[in-house]
Amino acid sequence: MTTPATLEALKSQFGELATSEFRGDTRLVLSAAQLPDVMGWLKNNRRFDLLVDVTCVDYLNFRDATDRYGLVYLLANTITAERITVRVYVNDPNPTVPSMTMYWQGANWLERECYDMFGVEFAGHPDHRRILMPEEFTAFPLRKDYPMQGRGERHNFPVLERSDA
Repeated sequence: MTTPATLEALKSQFGELATSEFRGDTRLVLSAAQLPDVMGWLKNNRRFDLLVDVTCVDYLNFRDATDRYGLVYLLANTITAERITVRVYVNDPNPTVPSMTMYWQGANWLERECYDMFGVEFAGHPDHRRILMPEEFTAFPLRKDYPMQGRGERHNFPVLERSDA
């Protein structure tokens, strides 16, 4: 749960930001341009020292969605147990947001996973390469337009035998 003091401090620092609350959890919606400043401020001024997760949602075919991808950052303050969810929406053809590795080193692998599965790029990332799929893989399997049975990419990969390991 985010304290009212944090929300008031956010408002005084950055003006009106889109916020909502659901079951005691505060959600903050930012633009990609606002992301570095607000996230840095949350870490340095409000001690959100733990980046719990970074994930992505593909809103393709969602009835009321106006954006294609929604990045979700879950932050926690390990001293006060405050939590906040930060959302950023991006679109094709070039879904890109700034990397948060400058504030949380743990963002490195989380951002790589979002890139690998959804194709969202993280500008300024120190090691922007695939983490789950082979480098030769050209698609993003968690996008809603990726076919359930794949596109036949597997025949392009070398077969590994137990003796090769």
